Amino acid sequence: MAQQVNIKKVGVIGSGVMGSGIAAQIANAGVPVVLLDIKPADGTPLAARAVERLLKADPAPFMSPKSARLITTGNLEDDLGLLSDCDWIIEVVLEDIKVKHATYAKIETVRKPGSIVSSNTSTIPLHNLVAPFGDQMAADFLITHFFNPPRYMRLLEMVVGDKTRKDAIEAVQSFCDVQLGKGVVYCHDTPGFIANRLGVFWLTASIRHAVDQKISVELADAIMSKPVGIPKTGVFGLIDLVGIDLMPHLAESLLATLPAEDEYRKIFKDYDFIRGMITAGYTGRKGKGGFYRLNLAAGKQKEAYDINAGAFSDAHYKKAEKPKPASADLGKQGLKAVLTAGDEAADYAWSVFRDTLWYAASLVPEIADDIAAVDEAMRLGYNWKKGPFEMIDDLGADWFAERLQAEGKTVPLLLQKVGKGSFYKIEDGALHYFGTDGTYHRVVRPQGVLLLRDIKLANKPLYKTSSAALWDIGDGVVCVEFTGKMNAIDEQVFDVYHHAIKLIGDGKGSYKAMVIYNEGSAFSAGANLGLAMFAMNIALWPQIEELISGGQRVYRALKYAPFPVVAAPSGLALGGGCEILLHADHVQAHAETYCGLVEVGVGLIPGWGGCKEMILRYQERERAASKKAIKAVTGQEKIWFSPANTPMGAVRQAFETIGTAKVAKSALEAKDIGYFRESDGVTMNRDRLLFDAKQKAVALAQDYKAPEPVKEIRLPGPSGKYALDMAVSDLRKSGKASPYDVTVCNLLTTVLSGGEKADWTAPVSEDDILKLEVREFLKLVRNEGTMARIEHMLETGKPLRN
Repeated sequence: MAQQVNIKKVGVIGSGVMGSGIAAQIANAGVPVVLLDIKPADGTPLAARAVERLLKADPAPFMSPKSARLITTGNLEDDLGLLSDCDWIIEVVLEDIKVKHATYAKIETVRKPGSIVSSNTSTIPLHNLVAPFGDQMAADFLITHFFNPPRYMRLLEMVVGDKTRKDAIEAVQSFCDVQLGKGVVYCHDTPGFIANRLGVFWLTASIRHAVDQKISVELADAIMSKPVGIPKTGVFGLIDLVGIDLMPHLAESLLATLPAEDEYRKIFKDYDFIRGMITAGYTGRKGKGGFYRLNLAAGKQKEAYDINAGAFSDAHYKKAEKPKPASADLGKQGLKAVLTAGDEAADYAWSVFRDTLWYAASLVPEIADDIAAVDEAMRLGYNWKKGPFEMIDDLGADWFAERLQAEGKTVPLLLQKVGKGSFYKIEDGALHYFGTDGTYHRVVRPQGVLLLRDIKLANKPLYKTSSAALWDIGDGVVCVEFTGKMNAIDEQVFDVYHHAIKLIGDGKGSYKAMVIYNEGSAFSAGANLGLAMFAMNIALWPQIEELISGGQRVYRALKYAPFPVVAAPSGLALGGGCEILLHADHVQAHAETYCGLVEVGVGLIPGWGGCKEMILRYQERERAASKKAIKAVTGQEKIWFSPANTPMGAVRQAFETIGTAKVAKSALEAKDIGYFRESDGVTMNRDRLLFDAKQKAVALAQDYKAPEPVKEIRLPGPSGKYALDMAVSDLRKSGKASPYDVTVCNLLTTVLSGGEKADWTAPVSEDDILKLEVREFLKLVRNEGTMARIEHMLETGKPLRN
């Protein structure tokens, strides 16, 4: 019996898009990885070239370019021995069983006893993959199906065999969950597993019904997107994204392996126009275009393909329309309201969901043990807001069954079993799902997973406003949750902060720490711009000043509170959302956190202490670098003095970061930029973020001592401002800065240099810089250029370069 596997090094065989992407995500986790590919006749180093492409790709597969250093590349002829000390070897070669068997034979000659081997296949049954090999290979083997791109898609489908050893399963499951950030879903060894079995059916049904009902691709995507809880790409936009040429391959794979009576065979149709698009190079975004394209000759006009025009022709592209069916406006009322609206878009959506949800209900327990696994797979693999069984609950299981019967469709057995009940219910403050045995079972979270939505099932908020809520998350820790649109920050959020600060007190009573966290797609998009625009339009200058000054007081109170504050962001943390991170004792960030002080984009500057905090961060970093250099030269471990800052070092860095609205595209990059400290934590799995943040808060609360306010900050004053303004002037002359960029940066440089009275020999205080932030901010909100930028951002979601 092999000992418990501790995965410290991974091998990946196959450096194509998928294999190299998997290797990059493993490197993102800080784990060394060996990436091997075949050795072509011309000697081209395929794996090394793949890593070079990864470093140039957008969106970036690496969370930091530094992660690439953890990948060792080679080929299967000269470098096979590199796999000898790998704990887990992932095969990502061609979907050809002969090629896979040849690869496994090579692996077997070098891999160490107890190492794990897995395949990324989603088309070849596990028992066929291991058939030519002995029992030991079968014990060490499983399927780990990643979704593309591996960094951003959270789903990992796992298939295990009858002989796969338990410790291997647990090791891979834990590694993929905790270190790679995946939602691991166990699947049965059936064609397409869960997500692609259902997802490809859904896409196929969407095409079929669009053609049959003569629905345009624009109308189809208008309804089959946000109104029904599906990403804004819609159906045809998604096919363009993944590649139109992939669809025939997926279809061929399913048609070759599905049972003869499977519903997919009835819905599938091999359309000539799709074959024609592929032949002509219209394979989607990676090609000349797809169902949508940009006509460069017409000034990058977006065009859509007419799928009802017959055989493919370039002439069948037309200017893309922006249909707004009445049914699409009913999304907030729920799925049933959309599907029963009665217009052609609603009828089309009903046809697609009728077939897709019917198919899902008929496949359990064939493809998975329970409905929870199916829903999780579709949420994580296709980014659906809700899984198919959650959607059936929204419609009403009995209503859905009755309508199926009315349209002549057989009601699946599982749907018959649930009857007038629901697939999910809340019982004893916990979520339960309906099992294939006809009884309800509690949804059990893995150890180390804590979700605020679960806490809400059994508790009421300690305090709540229209924009935020305060929750008791146990062990003496409270959680501040933003709840407004894009989790924007306003006075209602400050009210909850004030209440939390008062409730926790000195941290020695019932409560001892605070976590700032929410489960929205954005941690916070910053200040409520709509509210700000309204106040500016009616000249509520005193109220705006109080909003800025009040925010400064709240953030300062949190920074110097007698209890620890841990911020736990995920997704966007921009402007004021980033500033709260700068004031926390510790940031426990989800790896996919995108943060930045982006105020200049809307004609403003950071007003809630962001300028001050970035100066302090960069001065601290400069002193640490100087101390490290002195140690290197002197060889002394202890330096008895604190190295001084240079007049412009930190100020110049802060200006480059804030003045260019630099956004970190990962938590690791946020550390590189300086938004996060090196000591701040990174959680790879989104579902583990609150647990990790809470644990850190509890640890910090032990013998916690609040930081001392910084009494003296040395800044260059007018001479430093002059230097920065000269740099801005050069940018303007070269066309890299707009006229209003100059106006905004002129006020930003005043703050960062310390104002008119500052001088390197005359230190300023934190309060001095905060007062400058308010003063210069208020000048900008009165400027028409700023109003134009905010209005443009609210209308288009894009910055105005005026």
